[in-house]
Amino acid sequence: MLEGLFDPEGVVVVGASLNPTKLGYGVARNLVVSGYPGMIHFVNPRGGALFDRPLYPDLASVPDPVDLAVVMIPAGKVPDILKDCGERGIHHVIIGAGGFRETGEEGKALEAQCLEIANAYEIRVLGPNCIGYLDTHIPIDTSFLPLPGPIPGDIAFLSHSGAICETVIDWARGQGFGLSRLVSLGNQMDLNEGEVLPAVAADPNTRVVAMYMEGVGDGATFIDQARLVTPEKPVVAIKVGRSKSGRKAVASHTGALAGRDEAFDAAFRKAGVIRARHSEEMFDWARALAWCQPPRGPNMAVLTNAGGPGAIAADALDAHGLLLPELNAETKEGLAQLLPDAASLRNPVDMLAGAGPREYADCLRLLLADEGVDGIIVILPPPPVTTAAEVAGAIIPVIRSAEKPVVLALMGEELIAHAARLFRQSHIPDYRFPERAASVLSVLYERSKQLGRQLSAPPIFKDVKPTSVNEILDQAQVGREGFLSAERAHAIAEAYGLPMLPYRSVSEPESAIEAAEGFGYPVVIKLDSPDLPHKSDLGVLALGLSTAEEVRGACERILLQANESIPKVYIEGLLVQPEHQGGHEVIVGFVRDEQFGPLLMFGTGGVDVEALQDVAFELAPLSREEAEAMIDRTQAGRKLRGFRSAGPADREAVVDALLRLSQLALDHENILELEINPLRVMPGGEGAMALDVRLRVASMSE
Repeated sequence: MLEGLFDPEGVVVVGASLNPTKLGYGVARNLVVSGYPGMIHFVNPRGGALFDRPLYPDLASVPDPVDLAVVMIPAGKVPDILKDCGERGIHHVIIGAGGFRETGEEGKALEAQCLEIANAYEIRVLGPNCIGYLDTHIPIDTSFLPLPGPIPGDIAFLSHSGAICETVIDWARGQGFGLSRLVSLGNQMDLNEGEVLPAVAADPNTRVVAMYMEGVGDGATFIDQARLVTPEKPVVAIKVGRSKSGRKAVASHTGALAGRDEAFDAAFRKAGVIRARHSEEMFDWARALAWCQPPRGPNMAVLTNAGGPGAIAADALDAHGLLLPELNAETKEGLAQLLPDAASLRNPVDMLAGAGPREYADCLRLLLADEGVDGIIVILPPPPVTTAAEVAGAIIPVIRSAEKPVVLALMGEELIAHAARLFRQSHIPDYRFPERAASVLSVLYERSKQLGRQLSAPPIFKDVKPTSVNEILDQAQVGREGFLSAERAHAIAEAYGLPMLPYRSVSEPESAIEAAEGFGYPVVIKLDSPDLPHKSDLGVLALGLSTAEEVRGACERILLQANESIPKVYIEGLLVQPEHQGGHEVIVGFVRDEQFGPLLMFGTGGVDVEALQDVAFELAPLSREEAEAMIDRTQAGRKLRGFRSAGPADREAVVDALLRLSQLALDHENILELEINPLRVMPGGEGAMALDVRLRVASMSE
């Protein structure tokens, strides 16, 4: 998989320079210094020699073998070099130069020209606007980054930012952990993170993949490929562009479009990618995932020589949803024999300040043997009567032989520096404060659940009527913002088996009265116009109408309001519905994300939806388990199980509605969004009822 890129037999640097201040010199230097065992060639039309190797005048002069070209020349000259690579039979190219789509329309056009040439010659391109990649185990370094490079390790790093690559290398050396591979993706003109990820994960020296992302080149490919990778190897990612200012910064940096943050959360969940909130957290988690096995359950113990840090750890574990179980009687008895009377034998176990190497090691063995304990935080401030390094020496063998994860809260700096080196050399993750250690255990437990999670195939409903939906869409009058009339939106929802409140479309008051008497009072009347998806704010909705006169008066007021106050709107008529009472009000629907496709939504409905923002999202296709999980993440979903005096609601009706919406969204790509608000969920077994539907379609220009 991309062997010519990541395991080439020969590499040529086009634009290798004799000038040490040039990036072309840096690439040539790093390639030689890395110890790369394959053939190394340099191209520079000025000729001469560099690092005891000739500078060839052009690619045609370069001898075999050569599988990979690293192009370090100005952007405007890249198209010609790509043609030369194609003629030379080189099918993998790294373009290090900037000056492409990240600079504006002219650069975008240049990038498109390069891609056209690459496709014509079947060349796969990494970049442009990137620093290349390195592998510490082959070894090979195609970057121009300053030396020394990273130490060999088991964490791979993929990044949209070259500057972050440089920072991570230096930081990782200081933190005492190594990298297996590092890949700078740049503008992703051709190869994107979805294609590179499986190639990097397939590396036998890589145990975890960490990713810095500013967007995705192809959302569907990323999800599909990540879903193949994550059951075998963990993937941890940080996605920037959460905030409005962050999205603006992303666009100006690489030209990537930052999608809805909710869509990225949903995409990561579907793909099995663990999302970190910030860079340090990403590597905290990556180290633990590389070096620790996942716990069997959420029950954690804390071993400390000081009460304060133990209390901090207990709070942090609780905040992450982990538990501090009561230790079993055998464990407590063993601890009592090892520790002074004043020690706390409860969890957290406080051995007191006098605890030394023997107490740490023996107490840790007892906690590991307790069947009710799934993982452990060992807190080690500088001990007053010994050294942290001596304690490390005593507990490292215990941890290395353990079948449960153990992480260190190694508190301090200078007095614990030697101990930190010992732990890192033994691949035991250490963190400066208990909160970070607790965060790591929570992610290890999340990985355990991830590996045990079984998702059923998304259901396919046979009673749906996609042909009817297509006919409605073909004939519908579309509003100025792409919305359909309420009648047509209701009809589309009904075609997919969604539970719709009955309705009648009428054009004048007498027909409305007839419809109301057919339904039975009270009724609701609303203006039906594709130009007015929001009706309650415009005075074109009347509730609780209980007599024929009230219906007539409401119709006249609504039509007058529409004609006088909201001119130039297309009116299909009036919609009459029986008034529906009771049940929990929730919102369900979907919106089509430009990068990942249909994004399903569930949450608190009614007038509180904007104020509470109690909503959850998942990407289609939706499995039953994903629908259940989406409901459970919200307060609205928890209320469905029973709240205060209200008994359980018909949760199954909500699951069914979400699954049907998922199929509707996938079957009809021209429907951009659909919202049912509210969906009234009745007591268990009594179903649900959709009171209002809004549906927006793509215009011809979209």
